[in-house]
Amino acid sequence: MTDNPELAPAILAGWHDFQALLIKSLQPLTEAQLALRAAPSLRTVDEIARHMIGARARWFVGLMGDDGEALKPFRPWDRRAAPPRSAAELVSGLEQTWDGMRAAIVGWSPADWARTWPGEDETEPEILTPHWIVWHLIEHDLHHGGEISLTLGAHGLEGLGL
Repeated sequence: MTDNPELAPAILAGWHDFQALLIKSLQPLTEAQLALRAAPSLRTVDEIARHMIGARARWFVGLMGDDGEALKPFRPWDRRAAPPRSAAELVSGLEQTWDGMRAAIVGWSPADWARTWPGEDETEPEILTPHWIVWHLIEHDLHHGGEISLTLGAHGLEGLGL
């Protein structure tokens, strides 16, 4: 994950701690609270959480091809026709995708870290590496977790306790 092997566990621990805060904020939410939006044109809390889960699964199973049978069902969670999910389902999706990603990351060999793929559009580098993908998913989780926190706070609910 880095040229400094001692740093990788700290990065994963920080990401895991952030996920724990996200889960804690989602667990008690009702169906009505999961349907809240920060503005009419923005996604609901449910849609944001499903987007996080779907993106994790697509990067790890779709592009990187990791053995993620357990993650495959989560790939379409944020597609237009996907149904809303309960708080318990969202928490389970976050936990299962986290477990799959973490298992893959800690199991990668130096050859796995050296893999590359072509970038697909202008939002990605020309060449994708596992380092870039892991960082991209961290920043993606942070961005959308903040969006969930802001949405909850705008409606008088407790967001992520950072």
